[in-house]
Amino acid sequence: MSIKPANTTADAADQTHRSHGDAVETYSVLASHVCRFVDAWESAQAPPHIHDFLPADPALRRMTLIEIIKTDLEYRWVQHNVPKRLSEYRSEHAELASEPLPADLIYEEFLVRKASGLFVDPQEYLDEFPGQKAALQRLLGMNPDAYCSTLIIKRNDVRWLEAVEAGHTLDDFELLVALGSGAFAKVFLARQKSMQRLVAVKVSADAGTEPQTLAQLDHDYIVRVFDQRLLPDQRLRLLYMQYVPGGTLHAVVKRVRETPPGARSGRLLLQVIDASLEQRGELRPNDSPTRKQLAAHSWAETVAWLGMRLASALDYAHKRGVLHRDIKPANVLLTADGEPKLADFNISFSKEVSGATPAAYFGGSLAYMSPEQLEAFHPGLERKPEELDGRSDTYSLGVLLCELLTGSRPFADEQASGDWHGMLDRMIQSRMDTKLPVSTKLVRRGAEVPVDCPVSLRRVLDRCLAPNPEDRWQTPGELAQQLSVSLDPEARELVDPPDHRPDTWRWKLAVPLLVLMMLVPSGLAAVYAWIYNIAVLKSLPNYDSELRTLVNHLIVAVNSTTFPLGITIGIWMNRRVVNAAKSVQSIRGGPKEDTFPLRKACLRLGEQSAIVAFVLWTLSGPAYAIVLDWFASIPPMIYPLAIGTLTICGLIASVYPFFMMTYSMVHGLFPAFVQCGVCDERDAAELRRLRNHLKMYFAGACGVPLLAVFGVLVSSLGREQYPTEKLTLFVVSIGGIVALPAIYWYYRQLETHLAALERVVSRRLK
Repeated sequence: MSIKPANTTADAADQTHRSHGDAVETYSVLASHVCRFVDAWESAQAPPHIHDFLPADPALRRMTLIEIIKTDLEYRWVQHNVPKRLSEYRSEHAELASEPLPADLIYEEFLVRKASGLFVDPQEYLDEFPGQKAALQRLLGMNPDAYCSTLIIKRNDVRWLEAVEAGHTLDDFELLVALGSGAFAKVFLARQKSMQRLVAVKVSADAGTEPQTLAQLDHDYIVRVFDQRLLPDQRLRLLYMQYVPGGTLHAVVKRVRETPPGARSGRLLLQVIDASLEQRGELRPNDSPTRKQLAAHSWAETVAWLGMRLASALDYAHKRGVLHRDIKPANVLLTADGEPKLADFNISFSKEVSGATPAAYFGGSLAYMSPEQLEAFHPGLERKPEELDGRSDTYSLGVLLCELLTGSRPFADEQASGDWHGMLDRMIQSRMDTKLPVSTKLVRRGAEVPVDCPVSLRRVLDRCLAPNPEDRWQTPGELAQQLSVSLDPEARELVDPPDHRPDTWRWKLAVPLLVLMMLVPSGLAAVYAWIYNIAVLKSLPNYDSELRTLVNHLIVAVNSTTFPLGITIGIWMNRRVVNAAKSVQSIRGGPKEDTFPLRKACLRLGEQSAIVAFVLWTLSGPAYAIVLDWFASIPPMIYPLAIGTLTICGLIASVYPFFMMTYSMVHGLFPAFVQCGVCDERDAAELRRLRNHLKMYFAGACGVPLLAVFGVLVSSLGREQYPTEKLTLFVVSIGGIVALPAIYWYYRQLETHLAALERVVSRRLK
């Protein structure tokens, strides 16, 4: 096909973009106007008139004028030797007379004069423009070898795309339907003739490393690229990929803005997808479990569901050295089932691609950029593209999810006005404002947050948009885990408890409460052991006051030794957990070091305390009988009675504290670690282990009354029972039976809580 000359006037583009004043569209508008101006320079015999290429929109006019003057300076000074100074531009354009000239425009004239072979003293500009002295000193103070142009449009790729339309044939592809377009690319539904299949074809300039980058990625939530074709004559590249028919999240955001919060749900997403399918002649899938799942979701859950999958895709890409750098709704495709597919890695960077550098083809969509990406995009600032990491993508995904949730982006600074770099400065400043959480800013600006939006989702999005990268989720994998909390009501209740839960005062009393959980059951067991042993000894023929005194002294000695020893061992073994429990709020702030040993100790606290108590009590049984026999001969059958009695005491002193202490850890302390995003598969294994051990401890609780009844039967064989002995065993049996419902409640609660925490910690997609 032939490429028609591009229109050299701005009227058509102005009609298209007149209503778009925000920063999402600004870059495309500027690209369109500047590229038309470049095309006019290259095709005309004389310098084109700048006025013919300016938009009518006052908010965009000055900004576009400045960028066009930069391009005009380069053509005049470097390529055509028809120089023109800034003072002349200022006299010709009223837009430049009302405000000081921006520093980047002044700096650009300095560069083109140097490039034309002139010696230019930087001090000349500092003296001529004292109002911009600080900014100019920063720009002009660089190493002369590092001087870099501030042009935001350096190529003339758009003109080759303007004649590419649906109905044309390019190479092996019949372009059927236009699916989308931007400043430097168009996407079509196409039929690949050689393979007789439908594909999506992205037509763009032959630049960048997108095909090589995408070739490394094979993930369920990243669009699959098949191959590329090059058209050298037109300098175009055809990237053909998996056709995803459900439209993009951009259409979903538009529908969200038109729909009241109370009417939004997962069905809204399906309605947008169905409209896209109908428009493209595609059939809606029947009996899709994914669609049924989405239809049952609230809107907040739908946003979290989409976010989990996109975060999973980013985590996969980041682990392979690929940064996306242009996360926005238009770059997320939707399948007929509603699954998102991350696309458009046109400005991504992969360290695995030979010859690629972070600065090559660097760009993005301003409204979704992190503060550090805006700084790297700003030619007047020192930050470089290679300084960015995956946390910048996490920030952009947070902006996208905020917009999807409420219909509004988190920052009210998107109106384009003034000069380009001034707008970037304002955008950076608005993102660095930490006075209020982002979710609060949205509400104050009138954004319609769903009333059923869980606290966990607000917390997750606030941390995504932290100005300092160190304060964000450090990987998209962490973000995916946190979004899974928002999708799980049971985990949500644990990790982000309601405001009325008395976490604060409870954890301030952590040490006394944990000691009480150990002491109370052991104290009751000690009372039972003392009463029962005295009753058993009263039935002996040689029982007298001397033996009773000996027994009392022996019981006091055993208890005064084992109780302090048990408490000391328990606190020493769990000292880190005890200290952490006293500062649970600081844990929620996000510990920086690897805390897995502490998390593991937290989950094993109940078990370790139970083991200490059980071992000490069961060892006390034979020790008690041996010492008693040493000082006063006792019948052999007293040995099994003493050992059996203290075994029951060991169960009482271990099983009940286990459930209470484990519940406190799982219900309070461990979720604090989950909340700050430090848990991983190691924690999932510990949670599974603990859940498997619950049955054993519940069986132990059931064994208390059974052993007591068994003791009644065994102790009555071959000897006369003292009434108090039998009564004590009956009391223990009845007490154990009465306690069983409470233990069963703990058992069921723990089983539910542990399963919920395991689901979110293992980061399984739902």
